[in-house]
Amino acid sequence: MAVNTASSGDLPPGRWASRWVPWLVIGLWVVLAVFMVPLSGKLSSVTADSAAVTLPAGAESTKVAVLADSLPGGEDNTFVFVYHRAGGLTDADRATVERHYDTLAKRYPPKVAGADEGPPTRPSADGEAMMFTLDVSTTYGAPEAIVGPVRDAAKDRPAGLELEVTGPAAIDGDMESVFDGIDLQVLLITVLVVALLLVITYRSPVLWFIPLVAVGAAALTAMATVYLLVKGFGIVVNDQNSALLTILVFGVGTDYALLLIARYREALHHHENVRVAMVHALRSAAPAIVASAATVVAGLLCLLFADLNSTSGLGPIGAAGILCALVAMLTLFPALLVVLGRRIFWPAIPRFGTTVAAKPGLWGRLGTAISRRRWVAALGSVGVLGVLAIGLAGNTGALRQQDQFPDAPESVTGFTVLRQHFPELGGQPMTVFTRPAYQERVLDIVKGTPGVAVAVPGQSRGGWADISVFPADAPDTVEEYDTINRVRTAVHAVSGAEAIVGGPSAEHLDTEVTTSRDERLVIPLVLIVVLFVLGLLLRAIVAPLILMATVIVSFAAAFGGSVFVFDTILGFKGIDSSVPLLAFLFLVALGVDYNIFLASRAREETVRLGTREGMLKALSATGGVITSAGLVLAATFAVLTTLPLVMLVEVGFLVAFGVLLDALLVRSVLVPALTLLIGRRLWWPSRLSRPAELPGGQRRLADDEEPALQR
Repeated sequence: MAVNTASSGDLPPGRWASRWVPWLVIGLWVVLAVFMVPLSGKLSSVTADSAAVTLPAGAESTKVAVLADSLPGGEDNTFVFVYHRAGGLTDADRATVERHYDTLAKRYPPKVAGADEGPPTRPSADGEAMMFTLDVSTTYGAPEAIVGPVRDAAKDRPAGLELEVTGPAAIDGDMESVFDGIDLQVLLITVLVVALLLVITYRSPVLWFIPLVAVGAAALTAMATVYLLVKGFGIVVNDQNSALLTILVFGVGTDYALLLIARYREALHHHENVRVAMVHALRSAAPAIVASAATVVAGLLCLLFADLNSTSGLGPIGAAGILCALVAMLTLFPALLVVLGRRIFWPAIPRFGTTVAAKPGLWGRLGTAISRRRWVAALGSVGVLGVLAIGLAGNTGALRQQDQFPDAPESVTGFTVLRQHFPELGGQPMTVFTRPAYQERVLDIVKGTPGVAVAVPGQSRGGWADISVFPADAPDTVEEYDTINRVRTAVHAVSGAEAIVGGPSAEHLDTEVTTSRDERLVIPLVLIVVLFVLGLLLRAIVAPLILMATVIVSFAAAFGGSVFVFDTILGFKGIDSSVPLLAFLFLVALGVDYNIFLASRAREETVRLGTREGMLKALSATGGVITSAGLVLAATFAVLTTLPLVMLVEVGFLVAFGVLLDALLVRSVLVPALTLLIGRRLWWPSRLSRPAELPGGQRRLADDEEPALQR
C-alpha cells in the first residue's frame, strides 16, 4: 500500500472535513421533510386543466372560455348522444332514445341545449341515427365524474342499437381519465426504472439505494415548492407539467449522483478520510454540476416569455425541480455517502493507497481510434445525423384533438359517427358571444359565412347572448380553421357587438398559432442563454459555439428519426403542436449537460496535458459515467411512452432518443473528433488557445499542433 499522503492529519479547511457537518445536513433535511412532505401531497389539488387556465393568455378563445365560465350556467358540461343502427332505426329504437332523453333531462335539470328551438331529439336524414344534446350543471360534478354515470344511464337499449356519448364534456372526461393517477403512476415507474439502472451500473446491493433516497427527497421537495409557487404566485400547473416535473427531477438528479460518485470513488483511492475525499470530489464535480443545472434552469425560465399558459407555467415549475435536485445532490447525497463510509461501495470497495490500473478501456480505445481517424469520425457522425434528419420530410403536420389518443375513446369515435350521419354538424360547435341587442344581426352574418352549416341562437344572460355555430367541415382541419377565421372576421366587423368566437376547435387553432409564435421567440432566447452559460463555464467563445452547433444538429436528427417512427411504425397522425418546443428545450438544455461534463473535464486536463491529450483523457475518464447518465435520463423520459396520450408518448420518445443520440454519438465521437481537428483554437480567446512556452522564451508545440504526425 502506498504511503499515507492524505490522511486525517492533512484535513483541508472545508466544512465537510468536520465530523458533525454531514449529520447536521441530514438533520436539516429531516426537518425540511417534516414541513415539505405534507405539502407535496397537495400538489394534485392545485392542478388545473380547464381551457380558461391553460389556453394562450391573450387568445380570443380564452376570452370566450373565461366569459362562459363567468356567466350563469356557463360552466355546464355539454354531452352529445349519438344512437345509430346499420340498416335503419326501428320504432323501438326511437322510443328508447326518447325515453333516455326524458330520464336524463329529469336527472340533470334544468336545461337541455336546443330545447327552445324544437324537439330535443333529432333524427338523421339517412334514417340510421338519432341524437340529442344534454347540458349538465357543474353542481353535479366535473366532466370526469359525470361522464360515467351519464353513459350508464343510457345502457338499457335494444340489441343492435349502438350509442356513443361524445361532445366537449365527454372528451374532457376521457382526457381527465388519462391523467387520473398519472402522478403516482409516473413516480412508481420512474423509481423502478432508475433503481434497476442503478443496480446494473454499480453492481452493488446497497449503493443504488442512496441516490434514490436523495432524488426522492428532491422530488418531494420540488412538489411542495411548486405547490407553494402556485398558491403564492398563481402559476399554472396541469397534469402534464406535474408528470414532467417528476421525470426531470429523477432524471437530472440521478445524473448528478452518477457524476459525483465517479469523482468520489476516484478520490477515495487518494484520501484515507472519507470526508476529505468527498471535499475533493465536490470541488471537482460541483462546477460542472452547477453549470449543468444553471443551463437547464436558464433554458426553462425562457418559457416565461411564452404566451401559452401551460407552456409558460412549465418554466418555473421545471426550474424549481432542477434547483431542488441540485441542492439535494450537493448536500444530502454527499452527507449520506460520508456517513455510510467506504462500505457503501461493497463489494467493490475503493481502497486508500491502491493504484487504479491505467487500462485503456473501451473509451480509451475509442479515443485512440478517433484521434487516428479524425475526419472519418467527424464526417461519419455528421452523416449519420444527416440521414436521421431526413425524417423531417415526413408527416410533421399538427395533431388533431381526436387523434390525441393511441386508442380512441368513445368520445372520439362518437364524433366520427356524428359526422357520418349528421354531415351538417360535422365540425365541433363554435361559440359566439355578442351583446344581446346585436344577436339577430350577428346571427344573420354568421349564417351567410361560407363554411357554416348551422347557426342556432342561445340564451341571453349576464349582458351577453350566445350563438352556437356548426362548421360544415371535419374538426381540426384546415377547412374548419378557415371557417373559424372567416366567422371571426365577419362578426368583428359589426360595430358595437363586441362579438368574440371560441369553442374547442377555435381553442386548438389559437393554441397552434400561439405555439408557433412562442417557438419563434423562445427558441432563439434559449440558444442565447445556453451559449452565455457555456461561455462563462469554459471561458471561451469557439468551444460554446461548437458545442451548441452539435446539439442543434443532434436535435434535428432526433426529431427526424422520431417523426419516422411516429409516422411509419406507430401510425400517429401528426405531431402535437407543443412537442417541438418542449423537445427542443429539453434536448438542448439536457443535451448540453453531457457536453458540459466532457468539456469541463477536458479543459481541466488541457491545463496539464494540452488539448489533444486533455480531450482523450477526459473521454476516457468520463465515458462510462456520462453514458450511464444518458441511459438513466433517457429511461426516465421513456416512462412517458407508457401513458395513453400521443402528446406525452411523442415527447417521451423524442427526448429519450435524442438523449441517447447525444450521449452515445455526439458527445462520444463527434465532439472529440471536432476538438482534435480544431486543436487549441477551441479555447479561444482564453490562455489555453495560445502556445505554451518553455523557459528562455522557446515555443513548445502541443500535440494538437502536429496534425500531420497524429493522423
